[in-house]
Amino acid sequence: MKEILQQYATYNIWANQKLAALIQSMADDVLHKTLPSSFSTIHSTLLHMWDAESIWWQRMKLQEVIIVPSSSFKGTTTDVSTSLLHQNKLWETWVKNATVAALDHVFMYQNSRKEQFKQPIYQMILHIFNHGTYHRGQLVNMLRQTGIEKIPQTDFIVWSRKK
Repeated sequence: MKEILQQYATYNIWANQKLAALIQSMADDVLHKTLPSSFSTIHSTLLHMWDAESIWWQRMKLQEVIIVPSSSFKGTTTDVSTSLLHQNKLWETWVKNATVAALDHVFMYQNSRKEQFKQPIYQMILHIFNHGTYHRGQLVNMLRQTGIEKIPQTDFIVWSRKK
């Protein structure tokens, strides 16, 4: 399990870096253009991705008060991308240094509706990486809607061929 999680952690950074490089080269008005998706703009989709990873990080660290980055964020899309990639690296480092016992550890957390759950940490980490893949797919669709035709491939298989 640890080897798979390490691969996903590294892949998550690689895929986010690919899209971030493209997104950071785009005009601000395009990044804030309303598009049909789960989140209405490319900027807000990236912000959600950072929020989610940060919230799960705080839950795992057993922080009593969860701080949602978007609740006070005033920066640019480049700032969001940089913060998301920083959070990605925290996960990669944590997984790299985790023991099997740490990955199997069952922790208790509350979701945003104050419902309590207990799950092994490895399941939560798999969810984080799956969540990122889901929203990267949405970003690709949104980028196409803005007229971008040359979008980098971010599939896991593409990353694994380059290892």
